[in-house]
Amino acid sequence: MKLGVLDQSPIPAGANPEDALRNTVDLARNAERFGYTRYWLAEHHNTRGLAGPAPEVMIATVAAATERIRVGSGGVMLPHYSPLKVAETFHVLEALHPGRIDLGVGRAPGGDPMSAAALRIPTAQGDQFAHQVQDMIGWLEDRMNGEHPFARVRATPEPTGGTPPVWLLGSSDYSAAVAAALGTAFSFAHFINPAMGDAVVRQYRASFRPSPTLPQPLANVGVGVVCADTSEEALRLASSVRLWRRRLMRGDPGPVPTIEEAEYELGPTAQQPPRDNERRLVIGNPDEVRVELTELAEAYGVDELIVLTIVHEHAARVRSYELLAEAFAE
Repeated sequence: MKLGVLDQSPIPAGANPEDALRNTVDLARNAERFGYTRYWLAEHHNTRGLAGPAPEVMIATVAAATERIRVGSGGVMLPHYSPLKVAETFHVLEALHPGRIDLGVGRAPGGDPMSAAALRIPTAQGDQFAHQVQDMIGWLEDRMNGEHPFARVRATPEPTGGTPPVWLLGSSDYSAAVAAALGTAFSFAHFINPAMGDAVVRQYRASFRPSPTLPQPLANVGVGVVCADTSEEALRLASSVRLWRRRLMRGDPGPVPTIEEAEYELGPTAQQPPRDNERRLVIGNPDEVRVELTELAEAYGVDELIVLTIVHEHAARVRSYELLAEAFAE
């Protein structure tokens, strides 16, 4: 099983954004040492709980701080941006770090409606995402349709060693359909919508049209994990992210609460396995987590998982990724 990391740069209660960004660089270095194959940086806006609104900046920082691990976006929220600018940015990243950059693209706003409205460039009414992706790929891979009004524009610089692979990220069938039609890889966010993921990935494979850069469908799955030496400790650590997500659902985008806060507010349920509606999060000791993740990967038919771990203490977060890597190395 190949394992990657999705990092949202969480800000723990009592810390500041600078701490969170330093933690991201530290976790990336450790992830490389543990044997993870990818490190993806997320994009979120107008939140006091996450310090990552600019994945392209963090990709450059993390790639410079590591040597081998692939680094990419998980993802760039394309509706906010010019496709040409995204292509140019990732050409620069690829030129700086040849063969190590992934371009993951999402359709979600990555924030609340007000911040989305403040970010977005004026466009025609309606969903333009599929056209934006098509334009971005045209500039990224230098295969823009000759009838496009900007066909003579080139995305510079033009890396000599190739261009970053494109992944579409999604939690529904829409992005999967776009990925299949345009011949890109697809990453399903199980940690957002676990109910329909296997069917979406099957449909992506069934509808896939080969492209010049990807002859066969390629998929992975993003999953939330909290792993510790014991089941009891894993549940204790996970109480922070469980409370944090409940608060997010109530419109409170604050920092990740402490375990003490979580245990007080969640009460006896803090030490109980999550209910069905929280099963997007895999919690347990290394053996338990390996079994559940293996079953999940088999259900999706994938050989790669992108793991999102959020707990209050950075050391416990690093340890969770270490235990997971060891579990799959056995």
